[in-house]
Amino acid sequence: MEIKQIYGFVNDATREAIGESVLLSEDLSNIVDVGKAVISSSDSKDKFINALVNRIGREIFVNRKYEGFAPKLIRDAWTYGSIKMKVSGRLKEAQENETWELQDGTSYDPNVFYGSDVVVKFYNKRTTYEVPISIGEIQLEQSFTNATSMSAFIDMLFNNIETSMTIKNDEVLLRTINNMIIETIHDDFGANALNSKSGVKAINLLYEYNTNVNGGTPLTKDNCLYDKEFLRYATQRIALVIGRLKRASKLFNIGGEVRFTPKDRLYMVMLDDLKTKTDTYLSSDTFHDELVKLPNADTTPYWQGSGQNYEFSATSHIKATSSEGNSLDAYGILACAFDIDALGVSNEKKRVTSNYNGKAEFFNYWNKMDAEYWNDFNENFIVFFVQ
Repeated sequence: MEIKQIYGFVNDATREAIGESVLLSEDLSNIVDVGKAVISSSDSKDKFINALVNRIGREIFVNRKYEGFAPKLIRDAWTYGSIKMKVSGRLKEAQENETWELQDGTSYDPNVFYGSDVVVKFYNKRTTYEVPISIGEIQLEQSFTNATSMSAFIDMLFNNIETSMTIKNDEVLLRTINNMIIETIHDDFGANALNSKSGVKAINLLYEYNTNVNGGTPLTKDNCLYDKEFLRYATQRIALVIGRLKRASKLFNIGGEVRFTPKDRLYMVMLDDLKTKTDTYLSSDTFHDELVKLPNADTTPYWQGSGQNYEFSATSHIKATSSEGNSLDAYGILACAFDIDALGVSNEKKRVTSNYNGKAEFFNYWNKMDAEYWNDFNENFIVFFVQ
């Protein structure tokens, strides 16, 4: 073990603490051990006869369970068959009620066949990946002093696999939402610039505010979330649109089908930036804060990634091409609200297979994941953004 004498340091620190000395420039290199990847031979011997090798006194294995933070999308599963079929019916037109139009000598035919107009969708696409790991049978024994420590080490390795897969699954779920966001924006805007208007399903809160409300200097997507008046407008606009989803309408889904979303079937995902700023700038100094609160929603720190600094330009950014070939490269995506039947994941099948290699005496484990991620363009979906 490397031993450092710090009597001079602690004496100086004491004088600083009791006001006997001005602040000094301190060298902390002899105080704090930040760890080494490899122990040198000179630092791993005893200080008595300088020949005995230091022993490991405590082992710490970083083994925290990662729960994941992806939105809780609808999940379903079945065992046999691969295709999911979703059937919905269209509204029928009203006809004249002849009960009140009876005429002498007129025949009223009761045998007319009235067909039904139905919409059928088939889903038959699955994604898959695996994460492998190898574990030695006897090779690890020389590095531990007991079975408990070695088991803790192996448990840490498997937990790392679990954490890796949780992160990966979370990110694919977010991409399932992102795909719907891209398609919804494309359906409302087409080739038009995102800052040129606001849509019915893809709502540009900043364009609406600067055009219809703001009488001063136009806000930008980089500073609007710091403006109380904009946040008030945004919260009431979001609440207004969400309330409209309860009524049957063709306006709020890409397919143009008549749909309605009751409150218990509504799901919302919101960027942390929007949630925290409304809580700070509105709710914290408002007496009736329930009037400016956003609807209950799951929050996400980002849509696609944090970037390298968690700036708004990264967390609110989606840069991707959708399953239908439509592209989006823009930041300022704030939230989305949708029917729980609009998107989700089916048949998540997580499993582990293994094999023992007798020649080299090690185990291989393959951690496998299959799932079916889907969007239904005939269900209600709204996206809110600033451009």
